[in-house]
Amino acid sequence: MAAAISAKTLVLASQSPRRVELLRDAGFSFDIQVPDVEEAHDAALSPAELTLENARRKALRVAIDNPGAIVVGADTLVYVDGEPLAKPADMEEARAMLRRLSGRWHEVCTGVVLAQAPDVILADIPVITRVHFKPLDEDAITAYHQRCNPLDKAGGYGIQDAPDIILHEIDGSWSNVVGLPVERVIEALIAHGIAPLANSA
Repeated sequence: MAAAISAKTLVLASQSPRRVELLRDAGFSFDIQVPDVEEAHDAALSPAELTLENARRKALRVAIDNPGAIVVGADTLVYVDGEPLAKPADMEEARAMLRRLSGRWHEVCTGVVLAQAPDVILADIPVITRVHFKPLDEDAITAYHQRCNPLDKAGGYGIQDAPDIILHEIDGSWSNVVGLPVERVIEALIAHGIAPLANSA
């Protein structure tokens, strides 16, 4: 018997091509709306608290324009030595970030919030994955940048881009490092009545 598909509208509060692809590959049908919000940059907040705060701002802002819909907001930050690395401002900063991550463990935290208008939080999901980079010399960094645009990515890298150059080991969710912990998001959406279309077969 085919599973029932919810009539609820799902909206992704992000234009990140990586989040869009992950959610689509998980079998969901959704609209996309980019939130116009000012993100928090409070160093006193933990990685989970800061990413959830920014995800909450994004989700609630988009929810206002989509009454009745379930909105997914997400925010990802890379942390090393307890310090967040946001998107690099230019290629030199991107190189500096890879030098700092070279040969070391760091953490990637994604906060995901499911919200409905006017201010209902249905779920908040913080996920942390530990990532260990290979030692990277200047030639390796150059080779990586020839295959990856680092300027739109927290920490100046995308784990899905040329992992053979940068990645030594990962402890936790791969999709979380890409930008959306899909396993946890699927569970939360199903719990609130939105099933992946793939389940309808």
